[in-house]
Amino acid sequence: MPWLIVLLGYFLGSIPTAYIASRLLRDKDIRQMGDGNMGAANAFRQLGAKVGIAVFFVDASKGALAILIAQAANIPQLAVLLTGAAAVIGHNWSVFIGFRGGRGESTTIGVLATLVTLPMLIVGGVAGVAFLVNRRVILGQGPFLFPPLPLVCWGLGVPGVLVAYGIALPCLVGITHFARTRRTVRYAKRRPPLTERREKA
Repeated sequence: MPWLIVLLGYFLGSIPTAYIASRLLRDKDIRQMGDGNMGAANAFRQLGAKVGIAVFFVDASKGALAILIAQAANIPQLAVLLTGAAAVIGHNWSVFIGFRGGRGESTTIGVLATLVTLPMLIVGGVAGVAFLVNRRVILGQGPFLFPPLPLVCWGLGVPGVLVAYGIALPCLVGITHFARTRRTVRYAKRRPPLTERREKA
């Protein structure tokens, strides 16, 4: 039973929100737009603010729903945490689109907001102010949200296992972001200059 819930979390996370939005609204493939990332940040830049915000909330809801289902199933806490991680993994490596996906920020936010709501509200408020000031999606979610979370959790007396989870899950986001950034840079270096490509055409 617990492993079925974990698997369900993966499939929930695998729903490619940004890809579906780009196909339905623009008849384009988000993987061929911007940095190719299938998440809220790229949707925000390439499809507009309204679509990007909608994608963010849907992706966050995937993580939140996975946790709520796991808690309702009354499975052990470890299985609940694995279900949340599975939702993030599903978002990053979706079974529906060739195991590609986003970087997992939004889904991670949904998971953590459900598990440690008050700490997330506190750091989320700071991240929201940073976003309004800088108008940069990654800045609002990353440096101002994930790193301070364990300290806020610890200060509020959150159980140690959840503090550790608040460190580990964002690390998965960071590893995915780093790996895909390196891949994008390598691809860009291999491509000939734009003027050269035009001459060949």
